[in-house]
Amino acid sequence: MMKTLIVCDSREGGNTRRIAEAFAKFLDAPVVSSAQARVERIREFDLVGFGSGIFGGRHGKELLAFIDRLPFGEGQKAFIFSTGWMGLARMEKNHRLLREKLEAKGYKITGQFSCKGSVRRLGVNLMGKGHPDAEELELARMFAEGVGSGK
Repeated sequence: MMKTLIVCDSREGGNTRRIAEAFAKFLDAPVVSSAQARVERIREFDLVGFGSGIFGGRHGKELLAFIDRLPFGEGQKAFIFSTGWMGLARMEKNHRLLREKLEAKGYKITGQFSCKGSVRRLGVNLMGKGHPDAEELELARMFAEGVGSGK
């Protein structure tokens, strides 16, 4: 199995962290926030997952700033993931900026995953309550199986 790291920024509800942990179980990978991850150590991994919730149609600003500090990837494998109130329906659009930043730095995107997450403000569920659900967590595990196989 490939040596894998998952960089995940998750906020109030912990939705994205739950998805990252589903990946991590299958990939036997640590999950760290962009504040905990060290750019100088990224090249030690065969595969790196990058994800956060979606805010204003894009990944969180902390994750995007982390990507800006990454060294050139030289074809290193990466995958992208997110949770948001629209989930899969807007994945391509919501992932565009992060994907473009990673590709510009020489990373090879091996897959993308998105599902619904509950949207909370000040502790109140506004929409998507109960997401990610058991089915979405199983889809996350299946996704991890695919990207972890090195195909």
